[in-house]
Amino acid sequence: MNRRHLMHAAFAAGLAADLAARSPAAASPPIGLRPPAIRAADGASLAYTDRGAGPPVVLVHAWALHSKMWDRQVEALNHAGFRTITFDRRGHGRSPDPGRGYDIDTLAGDLAAVLDQLELTGVTLVGHSMGGAEVIRYLGRHGGSRVKRVVLLAPATPCLTLAHDNPAGLPAAAFEQLRGAWVADFPKWVGDNAAPFYTPQTSPEMVAYGVRMMLECPLPVALATSRALTAADLRADCRRIAAPTLIVHGDADQSAPLEMCGRTTAALIPNARLVVLPGAPHGLFTTYAEAVNQALIEAARA
Repeated sequence: MNRRHLMHAAFAAGLAADLAARSPAAASPPIGLRPPAIRAADGASLAYTDRGAGPPVVLVHAWALHSKMWDRQVEALNHAGFRTITFDRRGHGRSPDPGRGYDIDTLAGDLAAVLDQLELTGVTLVGHSMGGAEVIRYLGRHGGSRVKRVVLLAPATPCLTLAHDNPAGLPAAAFEQLRGAWVADFPKWVGDNAAPFYTPQTSPEMVAYGVRMMLECPLPVALATSRALTAADLRADCRRIAAPTLIVHGDADQSAPLEMCGRTTAALIPNARLVVLPGAPHGLFTTYAEAVNQALIEAARA
């Protein structure tokens, strides 16, 4: 390149830098952009998304899924005037796998880190399936000073394993046998068991989307979080919850059956109300999205 071309290149680069410096996008970050990660107590990084403005709603995702499962709820809540915070559990979605910390206590501590570091108050706290277990343990161990209201969607709680004082649970050996099938062929198991998560009217594309999301979860993480969930006894934590609690559960749920989970959880929480959606499966956040969104909006407004 000759001297004249070098001068033209330098001038163009300088002009581009000057224009960038003068542009609104360079002068300040895009509206709504906030720090990309929360730092957990043990140093794990938790990716999160913070959208909208208004009273905060924090949504905790299900086992082996990640925060994008909440897309339809986020859209509805933002449109209704709420700020939504979703985050990926450690080892899920955009959050890296630290190789540790998959017990319920640590996961509840991760939720506490999200609420504390974002300085949230007056929160409507929402959990689906395993996310409900983390919400309940968070409230039992960390208190509810930041939480105004709780919504549990198809919670996989309060105690899943059979015991002398928990006759409704399943034998621990049954859960280990299930996890053995995952070790043998997790993709096949997910594919074979996707249909009951949805309804017959759910599009094949939506079912495939859910399967892909689940298969993004590393097998060791799926195993560790499953063991944590099936070993958890949240009955004492349920009794400590003071915030008004709405439980929405489908009577066609095969993953967390209504009688074993939703109804039992509602009976333990002092100020709980159970709403049963006829025909709703475990994936009610997708299959019954309109009813779920309306329930979330009404709860957050109460």
